[in-house]
Formats: sequence, structure tokens, C-alpha cells
Amino acid sequence: MAIIETKNLTIIFDMPNNTRITVLEDISFTLEEGEFVAILGPSGAGKSTLLRAIAGLITPTHGEVLYRGKLVEGVNPGISMVFQSAALFPWLTVLENVELGLKAKGLPPKERREKAIKMIDLIGLDGFESAYPKELSGGMRQRVGFARALVVEPEVLLMDEPFSGLDILTAENLRNDLLDLWIEHKIPTKSILLITHSIEEAVYLADRVIILDRNPGRIKQEIYIDLPHWRDRDDEAFLRLVDRIYGIMMGKPLVPKTVRPERYVTPLPHVRVGAIAGFIELLSDLVDTKVDIYKVAEDLQMDVADIQPVIEAAELLKFIDTTGGDITITEEGRIFAEADVLEKKQIFKKLLLEHVPFIQQILQVLNSKSNHRMPVEFFIELLETKFSESEAHNQIEIAIDWGRYAELFAYDEDSKEIYLEEEVVES
Repeated sequence: MAIIETKNLTIIFDMPNNTRITVLEDISFTLEEGEFVAILGPSGAGKSTLLRAIAGLITPTHGEVLYRGKLVEGVNPGISMVFQSAALFPWLTVLENVELGLKAKGLPPKERREKAIKMIDLIGLDGFESAYPKELSGGMRQRVGFARALVVEPEVLLMDEPFSGLDILTAENLRNDLLDLWIEHKIPTKSILLITHSIEEAVYLADRVIILDRNPGRIKQEIYIDLPHWRDRDDEAFLRLVDRIYGIMMGKPLVPKTVRPERYVTPLPHVRVGAIAGFIELLSDLVDTKVDIYKVAEDLQMDVADIQPVIEAAELLKFIDTTGGDITITEEGRIFAEADVLEKKQIFKKLLLEHVPFIQQILQVLNSKSNHRMPVEFFIELLETKFSESEAHNQIEIAIDWGRYAELFAYDEDSKEIYLEEEVVES
């Protein structure tokens, strides 16, 4: 039976400059009783927005969210949320933080104290009831966040990257403790929905993975995970699933037929030039022909979530090709890896001009000005017709980093202007 259902869910944000951004479009899926579902997707895919719409914190522009078949209007009564940050009240003890939800429900002091203490014990915080958040480690604070969410006995637990802010060992410990509570039915929660950037985490925890595309966020594919718990990350079937999902996520972005191609903007991955160059050089040493993406992450000792934007940037610039979860270095990539510093700049410049339209647009604007200068705010406003305000700032920051490295243009921090230096002004 479906506990949560979204029907043609579309969310459009009105921006300050009288433009509108479609964050999610036509999202339809169900969360069944007994399911642990993970949602994957690149930055800008609207994963957190989807979670907040399900929670009833955001009203859909079109479509609807149903809980037990009834339209969600206002805060969804059957859910609790765990965020990336525990967001505890620093002036309250662990016990008082965990009691908050029960207090809001009107439970008498004795009953809510008993329930809170029981959940604190269950989540592994016995002995810390009287401690304040400042006395706890990051992992312990996140456990308090879990206890606070679970103590109200929600039917659905929503989690927005709850392990991403923790170190590897702490995250793994908390992840396994949560999985134990879920598998052994030690909590009354009937379904869990997890937002994550980590493919490996999704395959390790979930029964089903929903992959979102971006600009706007749409469901790209759903993958069912039929491996029994507990799952071995070194098992061949596990690695095949990780590889398959990598291949889907690394596929070329689709330009929907309803969007005019000239208005489609490929977002720049949030990766600086140094990371791209270092990745290509290391990859050149590791790879002769074709290599599995998962193996590359392992060899480079990088987290799978961290390596994805670097791969996206390298592929955008045609340093590599990715097909079916494998990486192949292009001829340009090989030449770049072996080039000296000045040659690298020239290669990067050539590939920027060939494959990054936004860089071309910046140059066109600068060349059209008599003084070859333009306030950065002009480009941010252009970007805000396609992206949110924060993402527009991220995009121009990356564009400036890439353009400066290639010596295509410069940036004056004092005047907040992008400008052409004399030697690059077109005659």
C-alpha cells in the first residue's frame, strides 16, 4: 500500500528579477509501506525540494502530494525529517531536545520523558541525557537528531543527506545502526526516504533507487535493489549495481522536446581548474585504455560522491568519455596530461571555447563593450533566469575560475567587473 504518492508534482520558484525557475517537473512516484527508497541526482536536481514538498513544507505549483490517499495540505502529519545538520537547540539538553516533538503533540511530561529516554537508549546515547549539544561530537549530535525524529513514531522517515557531514567512520557506524533498527523492526517507522549524493550509500541501504535528472528535476530512471541485507560492498553484484547507476547518472543530459535548445544551459560542475587538471594527470597515470569509474574512485582514494562533479567537468571539456560506467581518456586528455603549464592553458582555452557556451557568451558581451568591461552582476542576473540565486553565484564563480586560467578574461575584485586584458581584445 502506498503511504506517500506524488502525482505530476511540479515546483516553480518565483525569482526576484521577475523570472521563474522550474525546479521539479512532473514527478510521479509512490513510496510503499515497508520500502526504503533512496533518491539520487546531481546538484540542482531538486532532491531537497522534493523532500520538503513531501513533508508539506513547500506547496506544489502543479500536481499533488498524497499521504495515505489524502491530499497533503500543510505539514504532513505522518512524517519526521532528519537533516544534514542536527539543528539542535543549544540551550536544551539531549533529553529536552528529543522531547520537543512529543511536547508539540501535547503529551504529558511523564509520558514524553519515558518515551524520550527509551529512544535515547535505542539510538545509543544512554548516559548523555543531561548533556548539552556543545558537549557532544558531530556523530552524537546527529544521533540526537535521529532520536528526535523517531521518538514521535512517524510512519515515514525523511532523511536529507544525514551522513554527509560526518567523518567516514562515524557515518558508517550511524548508517549501520539505523539499518539495524530498520531491518529488525525496532522502530515503528513503515517507510524511509533518503536523499543522498552517494551511489554506494544508496545501493547499501535502499530497496529502490530513484535517479533524478536536472534543469528541471525529472525522474530519469528507477532501479530496484534485490540484494539481501546485510550487503557486501566488495560483492560483484553490488559493484555491478553501483557501476550501472554511475552509467545512468553520467549519461549526457537530455534536452526535453518542450524546451527550445537555445534556452537550454548546461550547468558548470562545481569544480575548479586545479581539481580538473590534477584528476586528468592522475587518471593518465592509472589508465591505459578504459577503466571502471568505481575502480578510479578507489584508486584515487576519493569518495564516490566527491569524484562525480570532477568527472562531469572533465567530460564537459572532452578530456574524457564516460560510457556505461567506464572512463576513457580522450586524445586531448592525454595531450593535456603530458603538457607543460603554458601548453595546458592553451589546450584548456581551446576546449572552453569549443564546448562551454556560457564562456563564449561572456566573451561576446565583453567584446561588444567599448571598454571591454562588464559588472559581474550583469552575468549573475542572466544566470538567474535559469538558476536559483545561490546557484547563479556558483556558476559565475566557476566561470571566472576557468576563464582566468585560460587567460580569456580577468576579474577585478574591487570593482566587481569581468574584463578583457589588452592582448585578448578582438580586433
